[in-house]
Amino acid sequence: MSINVSTTFIAVDDHDKALAFYRDALGFEVRNDVGFEGMRWVTVGSPDQPDVDVVLEPPVADPNASDEDKEAAAVLLAKGLLRGVILSTDDVDAAFEQVRATGAEVLQEPTDQPYGVRDCAFRDPAGNMVRLNQAQ
Repeated sequence: MSINVSTTFIAVDDHDKALAFYRDALGFEVRNDVGFEGMRWVTVGSPDQPDVDVVLEPPVADPNASDEDKEAAAVLLAKGLLRGVILSTDDVDAAFEQVRATGAEVLQEPTDQPYGVRDCAFRDPAGNMVRLNQAQ
């Protein structure tokens, strides 16, 4: 028996800005773009991993959520306090330059870490931290 990651979710507050980052800066492909009850979900993923989807969704993807809960999630997202994502690459320095060239907010330039990776970090347009790492 095997269990694999198939789908993961990242909260975003503006899908078009998120697409500019995940599609244009990172090179992910758009796999799906659907709206429902005033919300929008966009599925993206690496062309090299066709079986793993990343869903860009509203901070609270429940149409029955209270206005108070929606506001609380929006505040946490704006502060960058929701969880980020770690992506791997075979050339972190080239990936860093590619993403930086799009104007993305740099949090950390490529650095050799004591735990065996070389990595860098950006903030996506919604405030989520996105780390790119390369095994050493």
